[in-house]
Amino acid sequence: MRGPAGARSFAAIGQWARHAPQDTLARLGFHPRGLLGVRRPASPSTVRRVLVGVCPGGLADLLGQGPSGTESVAVDGKSARGSRTDTAPAAHLLSAVTAAGRTVSQLRVPDKTNEITGFTALLAPFDLTGTVVTADALHTQREHAKWPVEVKNAHYLMIVKRNQPNIHAAIKALPWKEVTARRYDREAGHGAAKPTRPAPSPSPASTWTFPTSSRP
Repeated sequence: MRGPAGARSFAAIGQWARHAPQDTLARLGFHPRGLLGVRRPASPSTVRRVLVGVCPGGLADLLGQGPSGTESVAVDGKSARGSRTDTAPAAHLLSAVTAAGRTVSQLRVPDKTNEITGFTALLAPFDLTGTVVTADALHTQREHAKWPVEVKNAHYLMIVKRNQPNIHAAIKALPWKEVTARRYDREAGHGAAKPTRPAPSPSPASTWTFPTSSRP
């Protein structure tokens, strides 16, 4: 699904509106102004405010696409630019994005909470069978690991940091030097390119306790 004339962003909608004929603006509800009765379209910032006001997910919810057929869906959060007011903080949106960069959906994270509360609600409406759900370290929670596998028949890939010392130690103890990589990918980190390689087989099941994880 696309917006007016295929527009998929607030800026694109604003550009389309600036060139829309008067009869089209009339059908959209814009009122004539001035002595000549010219209808002037809303600016992109006004379009953004209205859409975010009536639909917190904004264009993502209106123009989003289902994840069917995609290999992975990334869950990530960010604050919406221009959404802060004198009486309210900026809207923080949690998004689900396909491997091709298309937004599946968004939801607004309620004030005084964080992204953890919106994880399952964001993904619940969709068929994720066979899809890999990725998320940053904030979502490396036991319930977030169990839910995609047990409820959605999906897989997960999450980041582990030192604030989870047991699983971090288990991963660090894996026999990394024994890994034989068939290929290397390079990714930028802290200003320098670094090689990444496939992980070795996990430790014995007795020391590998994160939900739904197992030895290959």
